[in-house]
Amino acid sequence: MIKPWIFEFFAALGAPGVDVTPQAVTEHYNWYLNLWQKAEGWGFEGIFFSEHHFGAACSPSPNLIIATLAPRTRTLRLGVMGVVLPYYEPWRVVEEIAMLDHLTGGRLEIGTSAGIPNEMAMVGLGVAEARARNDEALEIIDAALLSGTVTHKGKYWSFENLPIVPRPLQQPSPPRWTTVVSIESARKAARRGSRITTSFHSVGRAQAIFDAYREEAVRVGNPSGPERLGLRRTVTIAARETDAQEAGTVTAKLLHSHLAADPRVTREPVPDAPGPSHNFSVSEDELITGDPAHVADQIVAQCGAVGAGHFLGIINMFGPKPTIFEGHHLFGSEVIPVLRRASV
Repeated sequence: MIKPWIFEFFAALGAPGVDVTPQAVTEHYNWYLNLWQKAEGWGFEGIFFSEHHFGAACSPSPNLIIATLAPRTRTLRLGVMGVVLPYYEPWRVVEEIAMLDHLTGGRLEIGTSAGIPNEMAMVGLGVAEARARNDEALEIIDAALLSGTVTHKGKYWSFENLPIVPRPLQQPSPPRWTTVVSIESARKAARRGSRITTSFHSVGRAQAIFDAYREEAVRVGNPSGPERLGLRRTVTIAARETDAQEAGTVTAKLLHSHLAADPRVTREPVPDAPGPSHNFSVSEDELITGDPAHVADQIVAQCGAVGAGHFLGIINMFGPKPTIFEGHHLFGSEVIPVLRRASV
């Protein structure tokens, strides 16, 4: 079975730099809350929200969305992929995790990320410092999730017998996820016992990343099966293949334009050999386009090739709202049944 998730970028309303009315922003939030609530009935496993700042999207504080959506749903699992740890005090992140786990009735998923360089640069945070803060924060969060108190002495944080209240509902911890683009990061996540998701890469590169994760997890005695791995893709879906392909051409152009400011993006594919690079190129495999049958076939083939038990779809990302709504409905009614019957 391939578990289907929405990966919600939640794009900002209007073009960058264009003012919109407060009423329009409120309507934007309410429209999406209605969409996400319906996703439960359409069969999605859950929703992973994203964290972006400075105009890229409408979710600078996605935990607030989870707290708002939780009482409107019953089974949908909710998480962030991921919380950008270098921006926060790690003890505060753990406290919010525990609160949200109770507010969702034990439906929380924990996702973390080291951040996007061009967004961090706007507040003077460099890549090297962000990665160092991310690694240290993860040490604290992992320790705090396993104990009611945490002691830590590091470069950025030091405290002794710090009490963490409340404790999460899911014990010993809600499922943990890490977004990765490199083999090095995949191995690190495997040692922590975190699940991982990757995107943008070709199927071959994603397989190399997942193989490294599986190898490292086995070496340290942690779980390594398909349920630990998620493949994230940009999906353009329509009832008719011709309509989907036409919209997919626009999606491809807009995606490349959106990523142009990210210094990690390269024109040439990243070599499959292990290495320290956190750069990536956007493969044609990233763009899954077609009618429901064609989309389902592509997802099953890619997840099967890399051994991923989860699929995270950004569905009709750049389309108008009616197209976004119809795309999620089509995916739920015609693609999800195929994924849930698939073998990985």
